[in-house]
Amino acid sequence: MSIFNCPVCGENLDISGKSYICPNRHTFDMAKSGYVNLLPTNNSGSVHGDNKMMLRARREFLEKGYYKPLCDAVCKVVSKYCGEKSVILDAGCGEGYYTTAVKAIFDKSNIAVEMYGIDISKDAVDMAAKRKSGVNFAAASVFHIPAMTNSCDLLLTMFAPYCGEEYGRVLKNGGIMVMAIPSENHLWELKSKVYDTPYKNEVKDYQLDGFEFVGAEKISYTMNIPENSDILSLFSMTPYYYKTGKIEKERLNQLENLETQADFELLIYKKFAKD
Repeated sequence: MSIFNCPVCGENLDISGKSYICPNRHTFDMAKSGYVNLLPTNNSGSVHGDNKMMLRARREFLEKGYYKPLCDAVCKVVSKYCGEKSVILDAGCGEGYYTTAVKAIFDKSNIAVEMYGIDISKDAVDMAAKRKSGVNFAAASVFHIPAMTNSCDLLLTMFAPYCGEEYGRVLKNGGIMVMAIPSENHLWELKSKVYDTPYKNEVKDYQLDGFEFVGAEKISYTMNIPENSDILSLFSMTPYYYKTGKIEKERLNQLENLETQADFELLIYKKFAKD
């Protein structure tokens, strides 16, 4: 039995062969790569999330190790809070870089965990499933997570939209949420080269309804990026990509290399126990 539930009736989905089936016989077939589409029927034909070109650029950038210190820190934190038979959900998993890295850490130690990843982009979870990591991937929204209530020991959210109500619903009482956010100086040098008036990232209050703030870990280091193609890939991963004008994009295209700060925070929360 998986933690996934039926987007039609809400019942728990079980895996039968290459399909997910609920007690009411609603059936969802896995794609060739192995992911399942659990988006509501009225949304399943729409285009959501990043396109294939952006996903490929992100995958290539990440696979070159530019964010490896962050990935290593995530694996360490998740390993601290999870063990044998833990259920872990990566909400907004993208192409699966962090998801599969976390799963690999447990596999290396022969610790059996259930790992799930969801993303609203079918192209993203298709790419993630092709990694053949043993993770259960589904196309789904973080605002309507197709997972049973109180089913997860840990929820990981890497720069994904925040939906506290859903995150709290799927986590068990006392469950852990690990959230990655860009810190104040993230990509400051890049922004300084592109914009006339760059601004630092806003660091918001750590307190979240329904969760106890456990702590934060700072990950800060300098990235040396020797190629314009990697600079463009990095920029396409940021929110600035959609807000940048023609003049600024031309400046970006002229950058032959870049030294810029990577500045992240890993925030750790514990779900308040409910009576």
